[in-house]
Amino acid sequence: MPVSKKHVVLGVCGSIAAYKAADIVRRLQDEGMTVSVIMTACAEKFITPLTLASLSGKKVFREMFDPEGTEWRIDHVNLADDADVLVIAPATANVISKIACGIADDLLTCTALATRAPVLIAPAMNDGMFTNKIFQENIDKLKKHRVIFIDPIVGGLACGRQGKGHLADAADIVKAVKEVL
Repeated sequence: MPVSKKHVVLGVCGSIAAYKAADIVRRLQDEGMTVSVIMTACAEKFITPLTLASLSGKKVFREMFDPEGTEWRIDHVNLADDADVLVIAPATANVISKIACGIADDLLTCTALATRAPVLIAPAMNDGMFTNKIFQENIDKLKKHRVIFIDPIVGGLACGRQGKGHLADAADIVKAVKEVL
């Protein structure tokens, strides 16, 4: 199947870089891919579900149990099964560490643990958090389980410093998705 027919599930975490998810959605669509978005509760503090729904043309998934749903669906299983690839961008230390430890306490972490599709993670966080030994052990653990990381770059961080923790460019994230597919 050509890349243009693939289904990408994009997880968006609570980071100042969450606004870049809009660019990622648009670029994936420009390649002809269908994009479903999962937002964590913290992501909604940085970008609205309406923005990502408008760009993706689809409902944004936000809760484990949709109170407005009109049909019984197990969203984390359906999203996990339907994904040709799961991309988490931006990914926080919190979500990455939860997945590494098998913690599934929200829609995104449940989907990440349920999918059989390739998982790509693009971290975005403070440089101290990114270089923390415990956090790096979590990344190594996930890499051993074939999770692919799109490393953050050195750049301006929300704390005002320059350091490695700045989300990779949207073009590089989309390129990695295409390579995996």
